[in-house]
Amino acid sequence: MKHLFVVNPTAGGRDKTEEVRAKVRAAFAGRDDEEVEIYVTQGPMDATRKIEEEAKRGEHFRVYACGGDGTFNECVCGAALKSNVAVCPFPTGTGNDFCRMFGQEKELFRDLEALLDGSEVPIDLLDCNGRYSANICSVGVDARIGTDVHKYSKIPLIGGATGYVVSAAVNMFKGIATQMAVSCDDVDLRGKHTLVCACNGRFYGGGFNPSLNARPDDGIMDVYIVKKVSLIQFATLIGKYAKGQADEMPQFIKHIRSSQELTIRCEKEDVAQLDGEALRAREFHIRLVPKAMNLIVPRGMNFFQQEA
Repeated sequence: MKHLFVVNPTAGGRDKTEEVRAKVRAAFAGRDDEEVEIYVTQGPMDATRKIEEEAKRGEHFRVYACGGDGTFNECVCGAALKSNVAVCPFPTGTGNDFCRMFGQEKELFRDLEALLDGSEVPIDLLDCNGRYSANICSVGVDARIGTDVHKYSKIPLIGGATGYVVSAAVNMFKGIATQMAVSCDDVDLRGKHTLVCACNGRFYGGGFNPSLNARPDDGIMDVYIVKKVSLIQFATLIGKYAKGQADEMPQFIKHIRSSQELTIRCEKEDVAQLDGEALRAREFHIRLVPKAMNLIVPRGMNFFQQEA
């Protein structure tokens, strides 16, 4: 079987290609019957293109996303709906929100031996306007803050958490809520909304945990629709929302567990974030696709043995 290591040389702010090469050489010592390729991406969505090309060969292979959430997302997009591909994160970047869902077991994704000896489990994906997400997709102020961070992080003396603070301040100044028409199941809401979030996983934005129980294998997405609030209300609400306490604030947040489609129509072009990656449009159609991708589950992980 072929093992494809997709390395993002810009993930984490430092090229870790040689570190990955060293770990791969050590892990495959004595595995002479295995085919290995280390592929260094050349630009945005290059990982998706590479995986799609490899999949055309028809042989089953495994992909290890060496980077952060963005690298994993590109690999997910390449592997979606392809039964001969299995993917997992092998974190080397700064953001690893998908892995956080697995609690203490998340560290197993850093254990290459455990990944090589791991099994494969089909998981659900979110499809937003044709682009896939294994974790969380959102539209609104959180998406604008999260996708704008990169703009401010490139400014001298601004980076990391400071870039997020600057992005938040700028977007707060522009206004929290935007005009949207949101429909999901039998819910149809029109007016100004702060954000709309669909969860297949649990964490995003570097630690926000709106859903405490979301699973990527249960055929359900947790949808949170946050109405327009004032700055003071937002300061209180966002803390509880980030800790999975949205159901304590039904006057502000509508929570729907759905297996159908979520549609968001904006008055003007807005941005959705899919695992931290930006997608711009005026309409967003988000649907859950059951068992759409094979996830490599590290040896010793019990998460998928627990009852959904």
